[in-house]
Amino acid sequence: MNPAIDRNVAVDRLAFEDRGYISSTQDSAGGRGLNASSVIHSFGGRTLAICPAGGKGGEKLKRFLDAVDFPHEAVPIAGEIRTNLNLIDRTGLTIKLNERGPALTEDEVHAVERAVKAHLPFASWLMICGSLPRDVSGSLYASLVYLGKAAGVKVLLDADDEELQEGLEAGPFVVTPNQREAERLLNTVLITRTHFVAAAQRIRQMGPANVVLSIGSRGAVLATAEGAWEVEPPRVDAVSPVGAGDALAAAFTWAMQEGHDPVEAVRWGVAAGTASAMKPGLSFANRAETEEILGRVTVRRVETL
Repeated sequence: MNPAIDRNVAVDRLAFEDRGYISSTQDSAGGRGLNASSVIHSFGGRTLAICPAGGKGGEKLKRFLDAVDFPHEAVPIAGEIRTNLNLIDRTGLTIKLNERGPALTEDEVHAVERAVKAHLPFASWLMICGSLPRDVSGSLYASLVYLGKAAGVKVLLDADDEELQEGLEAGPFVVTPNQREAERLLNTVLITRTHFVAAAQRIRQMGPANVVLSIGSRGAVLATAEGAWEVEPPRVDAVSPVGAGDALAAAFTWAMQEGHDPVEAVRWGVAAGTASAMKPGLSFANRAETEEILGRVTVRRVETL
């Protein structure tokens, strides 16, 4: 719902009150849903990416999308889409500066809803990804969850703040918050593995059938009605963690669509996120690169609290 032009700036170092030098700058189409489509397509899956697009940035976004080989549908809006700035140094230290995005009219919001509804009869999954533009109510994501469920489609929600709160209460099949998003949702600080497991289980009690809590380089925690699991990646040299969570959610969805159970699907997700973090800039691992990591991802069932 809130796509962007991502300006990815690689620098030699990021240091407080000291200079760094830019080594490269690259613009790309940004937004969690677009990233998810890119990953799933590289795995051999089929997606349709739907997003609003307006202004000069929207025209640039459409040019970027026309250059990729996964289907997409840009819903016209009047406002200028946002530009996000990602600063990444050679150690992997990252600073993300995101604009809020344009205000959408009620008619523009309804146009996006209609576009989603029109394609649901041909879908098996609906991934609702990222933040909402300014002045758009978080209840929109709840409405989209209900639309997906009514169509018999599994719904994944990957969001933050009000849109996560309201969307998960609608009962999606799975939510995929990261650590910071979970902390804001639960108004608490998560430090230990016990905290992460308890948090995933608490979130599941708020409406979704399953929770995949992403905890960065430590992997993820899965909570389902059958129990909880810790999924741990191998130690690797991370180059850029930007987008690793998007890769996790996308690979999880792809693996579920391929017939894997949720535990194995999270293994795929953690492997994809880890392999993507090893790549420079905002780039994602393909299926072959993910499979190289998959065999070293471990799963441990934990006692429910």
